Amino acid sequence: MEDIKMTATKAQYAKLKAELDAAFLAVMEQMGNRDGKTVRELASEVENYLQVAQAAPCATGPDALQLAFQALQLPPGAEVILPAFASGEVADGILKAGLQPVFADVNKDTFTLCPASAERMVSAKTAAILPVHLFGQCAQMKELTALAAKYNLSVIEDASQALGAIYVWDDGKEQRAGSLGHTAYTSFFPGKPLLDSGEGAAALANQQEAADRLRQFAGRVHQLDALEAAMLRVKVSHADAYHAPRQEIARFYNNTFAETELVQAPHTTGYSSHTYQQYAIKVPPAMRNGLKQYLYDNYIPSAIYYTEPLHLQEKYTSGLYQIGDLPVAEMLSQSLLALPMHSELKEEQLVYICQHVLTYVKQEGEVKK
Repeated sequence: MEDIKMTATKAQYAKLKAELDAAFLAVMEQMGNRDGKTVRELASEVENYLQVAQAAPCATGPDALQLAFQALQLPPGAEVILPAFASGEVADGILKAGLQPVFADVNKDTFTLCPASAERMVSAKTAAILPVHLFGQCAQMKELTALAAKYNLSVIEDASQALGAIYVWDDGKEQRAGSLGHTAYTSFFPGKPLLDSGEGAAALANQQEAADRLRQFAGRVHQLDALEAAMLRVKVSHADAYHAPRQEIARFYNNTFAETELVQAPHTTGYSSHTYQQYAIKVPPAMRNGLKQYLYDNYIPSAIYYTEPLHLQEKYTSGLYQIGDLPVAEMLSQSLLALPMHSELKEEQLVYICQHVLTYVKQEGEVKK
């Protein structure tokens, strides 16, 4: 059996080698031409794929997040509500923009921002909410956009982990993650949906006024390299092809783990497709770290998201929150474990992974009885 990997960057490159090599060669032949043509073409293709008014490719995720804030012209010191169960990069970006992060709890099944908890955090200083489409599935955008409208707030999406996910409104209208708020950002960092080899990203705007500002401010951040842009143009054209294999692998996991209550598979909703950027199982907190070590000992990689919820990190809150304030985020930080998930996993690898997960949790479950 081949070694099991968390991601499949090399295998993905092998499948697209001819297209990628041709794209690289075209850029190299034009190295004296610095007019940004390749980056502009990528922007146009991202706009078409996501159906957004404006896309601004840039060098890093933090750059893209700053552009998404700048396009909204939020007042200095204003509060931005975001989920406590998310990457610290988002909270760092809020602080860098001169804004104040305010943390709300998440839903126990989807792990995304809980609208009721978010509403409890609204104050006179609140200017925006920032839902994170976590692990490949959209947040509850109907409720969150209604909340934003009620309090006249901007909506900034973090679509980094859900590129290509489709949100379905009550009337049947479909929109992709990144096109649902006023602005958004997405990342092409390794481990994200397109498995880029660098740190590319894009800021997105969905309303004309914000789109105009995004164009105005785009030149103030580090521009995406032409070679990165060329690679991403190829990968964006194949983006949807990655979803079906991942969904098939998720079904295999789901069906196998259904035999025990000790492993909870990711929850799917009727309002969003799931691209399974991560396949995160929920296990009893007392088992999570031991399971990770057991898998490692048997040559199976896994990952913990996230080891400490943001509201309990001193640098973001100055001790304003206490343990127990946002219980779901705290529980998830102790119970989730991401298993290998990519389109190149073979059935024998999946069987091996599942056998070891089930062996461990059943043994531990018997011990605890």
